[in-house]
Amino acid sequence: MKIAVYSGSFNPLHIGHQAIMEYLTTKAGFDWVYLIVSPKNPLKDSISADSAEDRYWAAVEAVLRHPELHVWVDDIEMKMDPPYYTVRTLDALKQREPENDFTLVIGADNLDDIHRWYDFPRILTDYGVAVFPRMGSDAEATRQLLLEESPFYKICVLDAPMVDISSTEIREGLAAGRDMSAYLM
Repeated sequence: MKIAVYSGSFNPLHIGHQAIMEYLTTKAGFDWVYLIVSPKNPLKDSISADSAEDRYWAAVEAVLRHPELHVWVDDIEMKMDPPYYTVRTLDALKQREPENDFTLVIGADNLDDIHRWYDFPRILTDYGVAVFPRMGSDAEATRQLLLEESPFYKICVLDAPMVDISSTEIREGLAAGRDMSAYLM
């Protein structure tokens, strides 16, 4: 099966994430999306690993409210020791399910920053990435630059609608006392 690995802090999971998951299984040809709640992004200090279990269970509840999605909330990183490098997660998934093909799902902003990721050449060569558009990023231009480094990189820029909501905006709205329920998944 073709599995889209969609990893992040998901603090909180919102309708933008939902739109991405729907696109992956209805338009991009993936059989399933594995939603991986990451305890701690090694490149960000903004989210504490202490909140990982709460974020994981919130994601499970959100996905259960949408049985039409082909999404599995996977706790694989919750069982791993830090650091939570994406390549280690992908390797663990492949070891657990050798019959499946795994592709990492990232936003164009992450593709712009991929050189900071641990062992990024192996991610791009062994697994590949499916890239969603993000405001302020030119995914196709970044793809071309990366392919000049290695023609073996697997980078698929998706022709998907731009999602214009972020977890940060939702958290800020909630902190300001605004009703953000319409944005939550």
